Amino acid sequence: MQKKSVQKYHLYQKIANGLELQIRNNVLAIGDKLPSLRDFCKLHGTSQTTAIKVYYELESKGLVETRPKSGYFVSGSLKRNPGLPKTSQPGTESSNMPIEVLLEKVYSNAGPVDIALSNAVVADELLPIAKLNKGLVQAMRELKGSGTAYGELQGNERLRRQLARQAFHMPELSHEDIITTSGCVNAISYALMALAKPGDTIAVESPVYFGILQLARSLGLKVMELPTHPQTGIEIDALKKALEANKIDLCLLISNFSNPLGSLMPDEHKKEVVRLIQQYNIPLIEDDIYGDIYFGTSRPNTCKTFDESGLILCCSSVSKTLAPGYRVGWLAPGKFKTEILRLKLFHSITSTNITQEVIANFLETGRYEHHLRKLRNTLHTNSLQYIRAINDYFPEGTKVSRPQGGIVLWVEFDQKIDTLKMYDQAIKRGISIAPGRLFTLQDQFSNCIRLNYGMSWNSKLEKGLRDLADIAGSLNHGS
Repeated sequence: MQKKSVQKYHLYQKIANGLELQIRNNVLAIGDKLPSLRDFCKLHGTSQTTAIKVYYELESKGLVETRPKSGYFVSGSLKRNPGLPKTSQPGTESSNMPIEVLLEKVYSNAGPVDIALSNAVVADELLPIAKLNKGLVQAMRELKGSGTAYGELQGNERLRRQLARQAFHMPELSHEDIITTSGCVNAISYALMALAKPGDTIAVESPVYFGILQLARSLGLKVMELPTHPQTGIEIDALKKALEANKIDLCLLISNFSNPLGSLMPDEHKKEVVRLIQQYNIPLIEDDIYGDIYFGTSRPNTCKTFDESGLILCCSSVSKTLAPGYRVGWLAPGKFKTEILRLKLFHSITSTNITQEVIANFLETGRYEHHLRKLRNTLHTNSLQYIRAINDYFPEGTKVSRPQGGIVLWVEFDQKIDTLKMYDQAIKRGISIAPGRLFTLQDQFSNCIRLNYGMSWNSKLEKGLRDLADIAGSLNHGS
């Protein structure tokens, strides 16, 4: 009996060592799907117990991971992974460099771009466009006036009901608590206009999505950038000190997979944020546009999940998951519903009814969750491929974020690498990147870039990352 146990141990260890060697030699690359337990048993002539032991052994070394309803995947290599970017330490003074000029430069579409790494969007080939097109035809048949008539001020009721049913992280939410908008930025703009007046100070993460910075400035608001950790989000102590000093009038946070860091605020931090804003009676606008693109076993909660005061306005859309151009967004405005509805009436009267009807049908039939499962797996694999390529090709000492969801990576180079110069050289090779200076109003992040991994991974994309590495290497050596 003892002899048989030893033989089993040697068998699973032998197979695990063989797979480990294949991963070491890149025969099995990051993101590759491994055989199911049943196929594994047939391939190696083993029992399921032995197969499980093999995968557990590889999981313990960080080489393999399981994904819900998808199986086992190669998740790492035996090479040392790049380090994490440091926690940001923003100051208080704004930079003299006008960010608007830089934005126009990066997003003016000047010159041909073969590899667009600057835009935080999912590529068309990863979206269910054919099914959405069928939905459009169906919506034209079913809606009054084939969709040309105005819809309700609060938004398409069918869509709002589906959104409430999908919001497992906000179980108390009903369709009456939701207002539809023309995308997530539109939802945020309504929230800012309802809650703040010119001269007020809004607290945000640092770095933060440049659209939020521009929107705040266009409304005459001051921006306080808070120290932010690349994995856990804003530093709670910094928020607490700002609230204690009465320095902020409003908070705006991306608690789930922030743009550009990809950070995920733990539930304990979310609960503390909610406690603090309730204590100081400061509203919070929560941008949850990336919440459905999670790589873990379940969707993360929002700060809104723990809100009992109505001070949190949660905003989202399908722009990052399903149909960017449909401009279908929404917000759960909490106690500010009346103010938001009034603003929507003044600014747009209603939202586009036909696209809302298409998305409502997509959610109602279960197609959305099916699409999301495939999309999450693809994006998770892409993120691992990017990190592997950065580790393989980029200059030594390069640091990269470890997003647990979303579609963007944050890369931090040595201080001597100016990513504005890097952008100029990259665009000549048909590659667009987003320089780090776009994501702050202060003089920081000039050695950082944001990369989008929302595309199909292929050899062309890998070559583009190698080209970026060449450019970074030349800048690192002062040429």
